[in-house]
Amino acid sequence: MIESPQSFIVSTECSKAAEQHGFRRRLGETDGWAAFQSTTAQGTIWLAAEGPAGPWFLALDHGGVIREMGLAADPLQGPGLSRFRFGAMRELYSILPRIYRLAASLPDAPLRTFQTKVQGLPKTTETERLVVQRIGQDIFRTSLLEYWNGQCSLTGITDPALLRASHIIPWKDCSCDAERLDVHNGLLLSALWDAAFDRGLVTFHDDGRPEFSPALSEASRAELRWREPIPLTPQHREKLAWHRTNHFNKTDVS
Repeated sequence: MIESPQSFIVSTECSKAAEQHGFRRRLGETDGWAAFQSTTAQGTIWLAAEGPAGPWFLALDHGGVIREMGLAADPLQGPGLSRFRFGAMRELYSILPRIYRLAASLPDAPLRTFQTKVQGLPKTTETERLVVQRIGQDIFRTSLLEYWNGQCSLTGITDPALLRASHIIPWKDCSCDAERLDVHNGLLLSALWDAAFDRGLVTFHDDGRPEFSPALSEASRAELRWREPIPLTPQHREKLAWHRTNHFNKTDVS
């Protein structure tokens, strides 16, 4: 039996689980189910529990995510298209990152936000176009911070001041605003990695491992430390193929 309304402990644990995995907008609670959304991932998730000791329940309304997850649905009645049971909170925590990444695989929320903010803004002069571009880049950075859980995808650095939203296909080379704001056209990198990536001194293979340009000194390579390969989606790999062909080892580093 779902605890309804949620106790303070259950409510706090549900909010913590959702917020730590990209679903930071709490929409409210109905019949013991707390609803959450993200600014970058599609769909809504609902979290509930029988009590502070569990079991815990997750409901999803994103059909594509449900199909990809391949989890056995629970017959419990509730919101969304399917519901799932977890005996312990750690089991729920282990599945939420993948749910977020899948829900963000076809992201259009950043584009909608951008279109709303720039609607009616003039774009005639270079100064006006730069204002619009800055709005888009700010939205893009916010989206990447959420998608990559606020940490450099290579080093794990979490200091916001040291993180950069790195376009794989540069803003000027994108074919449309949808591509410019696509989270799969970006990596969240520390400032040093971003500088090397932006100048074409480093790129990434499909397995997420870096490849360094011959123009990069051994001393510089030694300073570009990394913890593990970047986890890439097929969409990331498609963009990185462009980067390897058109940008890697092509820029003037003098």
